Amino acid sequence: MSKFDPSSLRVTFLPPVTPFKPVDERKYTMTHSDETGELFLTVGYCYDESCIDPKFRDEVLAEWTPRMGQYVLSGKVYVSGGEFDEQYSKIRFMIFQRELKLALTAIVYGDRAFYQYYPWLLDSPIYIQFESTYPLYNQILYFGTPRQYLNAALQETVS
Repeated sequence: MSKFDPSSLRVTFLPPVTPFKPVDERKYTMTHSDETGELFLTVGYCYDESCIDPKFRDEVLAEWTPRMGQYVLSGKVYVSGGEFDEQYSKIRFMIFQRELKLALTAIVYGDRAFYQYYPWLLDSPIYIQFESTYPLYNQILYFGTPRQYLNAALQETVS
């Protein structure tokens, strides 16, 4: 498991999104560089398509959505649309499961000022949709709350 290093995170806000607004339609595009280890987070009204590598599709996308009276951080990762065989899809699924803690930590930490304005969102559930043509890897999984990831990131920066 990769350890979160705040100095490797680059955050971009696409106007009119700011560190404190909006909640509705606030979207996150999380990517990384295998060569440098840098993490790139874009926060905007839409996903930052320019950051997505269409060949590798290893980004994490997330957004705040209202559901049944509360906000949920809903995310998705692309496992396979049929271009990968089942074995390679299984590997991608397992890698995403392993690396999602790092990606979610970067998303929550990178937008930490936002939670000063909306502290109740720290206890919202996070659900990630694994998108795959193979039913075994086409799942929605619960990944805790933003508070867990922010606390872990802040503890690591103190250590």
